[in-house]
Amino acid sequence: MTDRKSAPPKDADTAVGGGAERGKGHLLRVAELAQRKPTRFRLTPDADALATLAADSGAESLSALKLEGEMRPQGRHDWTLDAQLTGTAVQACIVTLAPVTTRLNETVRRRFLADWQPPAEDEAEMPEDDTTEALPPVIDLMAVLAESLALSLPLYPRAPGAELGQAVFAEPGTAPLTDDVLRPFAGLSALKDRLAGPKDGDND
Repeated sequence: MTDRKSAPPKDADTAVGGGAERGKGHLLRVAELAQRKPTRFRLTPDADALATLAADSGAESLSALKLEGEMRPQGRHDWTLDAQLTGTAVQACIVTLAPVTTRLNETVRRRFLADWQPPAEDEAEMPEDDTTEALPPVIDLMAVLAESLALSLPLYPRAPGAELGQAVFAEPGTAPLTDDVLRPFAGLSALKDRLAGPKDGDND
């Protein structure tokens, strides 16, 4: 009887025009990419990959997620990735925890430069071009998707009509100091300043 090994689980349904490592369709080996025409790709994570991406990005769930675009040669050594990230994300409202749905439709661009260098120390305060990076031997499309997803999701998702309440902080066993409690003391402080009269150096 033949022992049939089960196929390894897929992390995405990926269609590429060439240059992908065998068994790892989300990895593009730069040395194998076409030098005179674009290499098109379509990355659609499966259920397991979607669950991992959701957990890493703080979303409750992701669906119909897709990164589709192309890699184009720029000159003899550099490459440009242009793609569109689409899909649906569900996050918890920061006020009510109710589900908040976001439709994703984001343009993604990356420029991979063979001679890229990190900014010098005297340029550290200058705005950094976050679309440009060093050219690696292998470009991980799943990493590009994950980073683009994290940048696309709302930082503070809020359900319609949800409003932030008053934050209250207090040590255990003590009464919290709210705005209503502090307001009379603020009035007393202002009255004390008026009764004290003008300070030295103040004009009459």
